[in-house]
Formats: sequence, C-alpha cells, structure tokens
Amino acid sequence: MRVPLSWLGEYVDLPEGTTPEDVHAALVRVGLEEEDIHRFEVAGPVVVGRVVSFVEEPQSNGKTIRWCQVDVGEPEPRGIVCGARNFFEGDKVVVTLPGAVLPGPFPIAARKTYGHVSDGMIASAKELGLGDEHSGILRLVELGLDPEPGTDAIALLGLADSAVEVNVTPDRGYAFSIRGIAREFSHSTGSDFRDPALAVDPTEHADGGFPVAIDDSSPVRGRVGASVFVARAVRGIDPTRPTPPWMVARLTLAGIRSISLVVDITNYVMLELGQPIHAYDLDRLTGGIVVRRAQPGETLVTLDDQTRSLHPEDLLITDGSGPIGLAGVMGGASTEIGDGTTNVLIEAANFDPTSIARTARRHKLPSEAQKRFARGVDPRVATRAATRVAQLIVELAGGTADGTGTVLDDAPAPAPIALSSGFASRLVGVEYTDAEVADALTAIGASVEAGDPLTVVPPSWRPDLVDAPSLAEEVARIVGFDRIPSVLPVAPPGRGLTLDQRRRRTIADALAGAGFTEVLSYPFFSQATLDAFEGRRVPTMGLANALDSEAARMRTTLLPGLVEVARRNLSRGLTDLAIFEVGTVFLPQDGVRYGTDSVPIGNRKPDEATLAELEASLPAQPRRAGVLVLGNAVERQPGQAAVTSGLVDVLDAARIIAAAVGATLSPVQSAHPALHPGRTAELRVGDVVVGFAGELLPSLAAELDLPRVVGVLELDLDTLFSVAPAEVASWPLSGYPAATQDLSVVVPAEVPAGDVLAAVVEGAGALLEHAALVDDYRGTGVPEGSKSITLALRFRAPDRTLTAAEATEAKLAGLAVATERLGATLRE
Repeated sequence: MRVPLSWLGEYVDLPEGTTPEDVHAALVRVGLEEEDIHRFEVAGPVVVGRVVSFVEEPQSNGKTIRWCQVDVGEPEPRGIVCGARNFFEGDKVVVTLPGAVLPGPFPIAARKTYGHVSDGMIASAKELGLGDEHSGILRLVELGLDPEPGTDAIALLGLADSAVEVNVTPDRGYAFSIRGIAREFSHSTGSDFRDPALAVDPTEHADGGFPVAIDDSSPVRGRVGASVFVARAVRGIDPTRPTPPWMVARLTLAGIRSISLVVDITNYVMLELGQPIHAYDLDRLTGGIVVRRAQPGETLVTLDDQTRSLHPEDLLITDGSGPIGLAGVMGGASTEIGDGTTNVLIEAANFDPTSIARTARRHKLPSEAQKRFARGVDPRVATRAATRVAQLIVELAGGTADGTGTVLDDAPAPAPIALSSGFASRLVGVEYTDAEVADALTAIGASVEAGDPLTVVPPSWRPDLVDAPSLAEEVARIVGFDRIPSVLPVAPPGRGLTLDQRRRRTIADALAGAGFTEVLSYPFFSQATLDAFEGRRVPTMGLANALDSEAARMRTTLLPGLVEVARRNLSRGLTDLAIFEVGTVFLPQDGVRYGTDSVPIGNRKPDEATLAELEASLPAQPRRAGVLVLGNAVERQPGQAAVTSGLVDVLDAARIIAAAVGATLSPVQSAHPALHPGRTAELRVGDVVVGFAGELLPSLAAELDLPRVVGVLELDLDTLFSVAPAEVASWPLSGYPAATQDLSVVVPAEVPAGDVLAAVVEGAGALLEHAALVDDYRGTGVPEGSKSITLALRFRAPDRTLTAAEATEAKLAGLAVATERLGATLRE
C-alpha cells in the first residue's frame, strides 16, 4: 500500500517536518512492514510558461521542430526547441528551465540543437512522472488550469509530494486504505485521527428506484457471495472534464494510473476508504442487477478485453443481457465507462473473501479490488463510499445525484468476544493492567463492556479479530512491542530431532563435505516425464489447482528434478556438476482413491478422528536421496588428463550415504529402464534392496540436452534406515602395522567381480581389514571366455604384528572360498 503524505495528513496530524522515514518508523512500531519510499524526483526550477509564438522548421532528417518563444514570467520570453506539435499559441505549458532535474535523472541545461540554443524544455506528463502519456506536451488547459506564467509548476501539480509504501499482511486488510494507515499512525504516535468515512453523510442520497437482487444458489462454504450491495446514480455528467492535477498526483504516487475522471474518482475513494468501487455506464445497462453464480458455458469479456470462460463457482454481476462483471475482481467491457458516458451507476458492495480469492486465482486476474476483498472489507463503509463517489462526481464532473439507487445490507454484526482479566498478560508474557487492555481495545475501534471477563465487540473493519488470543495480540501491538522482553526460551527435556531427522541431516552434511551441492527442485512434472524415468506408465497424484497445467503430477522419483536443475545450470555455462537432493516422493497405488471431501476449517485444530481420516487419505510418501553427476570429476591440467564423472562417482556417493548411517552397501549388476545397460547397479544392504545407481541412457541424455555420460543415484532412505544400526559404531585406530598383499584370480567372464570380492572377504576372515578391486583384465595370457580379477588386500591384527605367513594364510583361505563357489583359480 502506497500512502501519499499530503493525503495522510488530511486524516491524522503529522508533526511539522515529518519525513517519509519518520512515517515508516511510526508504522513499523505498530506491526506494519516498510517497503519503499516513492517521490516524483522532480527538482526546480519548473514553472508555468505561455507559448507566445512558434515557427515550424522542417529538418533534413524528415522531422519538423517548433522554435518557440515562451513567457515564463521574466522580462523577455525564452527560446525553446520543441518536437511536439499538439499545442497552440497562447497555451499554458510546463517549462523545465536550465538547472531543473526530471526523473531518470535527466538534468536540464541550455544546449544547442537544430540550429538554436534551447533555453529549457517544454515537458510532457510522462517526463514529469505523472503518467505514461507521451504523445505530446502537457497542456494545462486540459487539466482545467489557467495559472500565471512563472507560477511554480511543482507545487501546482503536486510534484513535491512523496509516498511511503508498506506491506499489508493478509489479516490486516483495513490497512489497504488511507483511512486504515492514518488510524495506525495515530495508534503509534498519539496524533489525532479524523475518520474520513464519518465525514460523509450516508443518507444524503435517497434509496430506491434501481432494482438489485442477490441470488446465490451455491454459496461457497455456506457463505452467500454478497452481503452488502449499494447502488447510486449520477446523471448528466460532463465526460470532457479532466481529472484535477492534485488527484492525478496522488493516484500516481499511490501506484494507480489516471484513466478518466469518473474511473479516477472510484479509484481515489477506494484508496481513501478501502472500499472497492465500480462504475457502470447507466445507459448501457439492461434492466436491473442480479448477483449470482455463473452458469455452465457462460463467458465474459472483461475490461482488459480478454474473453473468459466462467466457472460455476464464479460470482457474477449480471443484468438482462447476461454477465457484466466478475464480482469483486474486474468489470465487463459491455458496460465500461467511455468518452461519451453521461449517466453513471456507482456500485459499492461487500463480497465473500473466499469467493473473490478463488475467482481471481482461477482466472489469474489480480486487481486492486480483489486484493482488498480477499482480505476483508469493512461492510459498514459501502454506503458512505458510494455517497463519497457521487459527491466527487457531482463536484468535479457536474451532473446530479437524483436519488436513484438501492441499499441491500445483510452483513452480520461482529460477534462479541469474552476476554478474561489477565489473559493478555499470560499469553504475551507482559503485565498489563485492566485499564491498559481496555484502552488499547477501545483505541482500535472496539466497544468494551467492563466486567470480568470483558465483553469486546470488534470494529466492523477488523474481521480478523475472532477470539481472545487475537485481542491479546492487539493489546501487545497497541501498548507497544517494546514492552515484551527478549527471553531465549529453554527447550523442554526429551525433545529435539528424531533419529531419522538426525540421520537425514548427517547424510546431507556428509555429501556436502564430499563436494556435492544440495539443491531443492520442484516436485511437479508431467505424466510423460515421470513415465520416461520409470520406464512404464506409473500411477501419480494430480494437483487440483496446478500452477502449470503441463506439470500437474507429483513426482514418483527425484531424478527428473535433478535433471531439470542440471539442465538449467548447463544452460548457464556450469558444465561440471555434482548435486544431490533429499526429499519426498509420492507413490499412490493404482485404483485407490485418495483425498477426502471433508476439509477441516483452517482456524481450529481438527479432532483425532479427522486427523486419522486425513492421514488415511494420503498416498505413501517415502523419503529418498538422489544424486546426479556430469562433466569432469577431475579437471584437465598439466600432467593430468580430465576424468569424467559417471558410475564410479555415484557409487562413491552411495557408500558415503550408507557409511553416514553405519550401513554397508553392496552393488549388484542390474537393469533399469532409464539407465545404461551394463552400467547399472542395484544397491543392497544384506539382502534388502535400498536403491539403484547408474548412468542415464545416452538416448535419454541426448533428448534432455545433457552430456552423453550422466551418473545418477536414488536411495530409499526409509528402507535404508530400517536396516541400519540404531547407532553408528566407531572403530579405534590400531597401533599395529598392516600387511598388504594382492590376489589375482581367473574366473569365467560372466562371473561378477563383486561376487569374487565377496567370496574372498568371507573366506579371509577377521584379519582382513580392507579389500578393493584394482584390475579386471581380459586378453593375452588369460584363457578365452575368462577374465583376471586383481584384489588389493590389507590385513591387520588388533593385538599383534602379523607375519607374512599369517597374511598369506588368510589370503589363501579367501581364495579357497572363491574357488569352491565360483571356480576361481590363482593366476600364475
């Protein structure tokens, strides 16, 4: 919300010399968040000038300029070159003299151009920051102004004003108005507040003569779409009247573009009172107005010239011709205020926040009106706002408010809340007296009836105040947050992270320590993408209101997300990647219906039965760890060739993950539909499968614009944790030396090297400390159909120094098991 200071000062006393920074500081004290400061960024001298004469001079570049003589209140006119041609002799214009600075910044100086020395510049509205119109210079007669030459144009056009911008949270919709911000400034500083709504007499215009009906046959969550609807008619306006410059300046500072006088007035009152207003061309309406839900197949052309297919839940404003507006969001083009509009119907209504928020989200149509209705608008201000608009139209555009209109008001009164003595003190942790509590609640506009408990009726503009805790928050805010002590809470004993949470953090730390980078990817994909990585049609969970209709299914694997992150980084020149993600996947069973029709209300905790029903309505959501590597694991350098990332690196990552939780992984050759045959491993702990690792199919990698070799890994952490020990054991460092030996055996070519390694480890016994595959040879000296496997073995005893004979004996014991199980023979 942007708040011009001159406007704010009309409804709350601003101390002399108050700066935008002072206003920000005051608003922060009552819980609003400062965002920005906005100014026109125009510095003088900027004055009114009168065009005495001009001569049109064609130029060699095909352009025609005007050499103008302009009276700026000095003894002699100034010569100014101007490229615009929309003004006449005698026109009053805005002249920026040498030394002035326009937004940009764009300093003005006397300079030679087109054969003349231009002693200043005649400005357009856009150059002054007053709008986007740049078709010609600003003619003051079009604004209804006739000042004397030399008059300060900055003051005349309101360009000396500035505005503060604050962030308005969803529960503080009343602060989307000058009225609300002025009230908050008053709370913070104690300055006198003058409610602009009370300055309007709502009975000034009679009620009657225009038919309006509310016919909501399908209310959302049982709440009728419109509780208040006020209409007022003004006839005989002058459509040529301009918006006065003071209003244009305020709207511009508030972030609203000036459109036409009537539309500007509706926006002005919306900003002033917080009540969205819509104006219709009365002559283009057919019959009366009916507020109803959309019917199947209906469409509406909105003010942005978009044809919108309507949903049965959309709340509409209709007349005899059909839909003429999306209630609370945007009006229709058929009844738009135009250049020839002379009779106007003003609408001020109160619509259900849920209906408006859903409609705006469904049509991707944010608007200033929707922003306010979705947060809640004061239902008691509609009549005064409609009257205020009618008054301004009569004042600025002529015409007569003839009494035609209607008032429908079925808004419920705010429910009283019981607030026991001492409740606010117990909740906030600050001792408040009963008088402080009552005074704070009275200050925000609530009525307070003494007693214990206090009976508090919230003001109509605060629909967020529904219970005692929300009242206690207001007491803390109004009395002052500085009263709340800063105390670091002490965690109760027996709490903290669960075992699985600690394990997941340990895994993430271990991978990060090994040089991998953690990423968070979007969990939404198309069905085709998920099927491509699973190698089959998989059941998936769909989103009811997807941000992207092409990515409306929840992931069943982490790999697509890692691939998308890799593609994005590759497109930005990062060619060597080692990334990982720890996250949830969603695995519905085919043919099972998930979800529930009984959605609990969000402002209270569901009971145990409802929680159990919700839990049962969800699919399995196991936690997984995924890794992707591509590019070079080792960069090329003098004496060192580049080493490409691949299967070896993701297997190392798998071992890091397993070691972090005290488990030992065994890779077993396997197959996966999305992975390279022969470069795929199934990962096991004992006999339990916990995941897979491998390299993407080259064809799939090429389709995804990835390098030919892309290593990937995915582990089911829930399964891994179920077979991991409860505690990770650490082994003491031995003080005795190790004995190392190599073992080369010949086995049939089809025997996996991992089986040979496992057999040797099993047979070597407890003295074997470490074993690793170091060579797989097939060629000269090895029989056809066989291969030579070389293992590096390290032996150590915990209580003595091993002899070479003991190490050899253990090695041969391992060979014996490999011979018996796999037919291995010692290579000579």
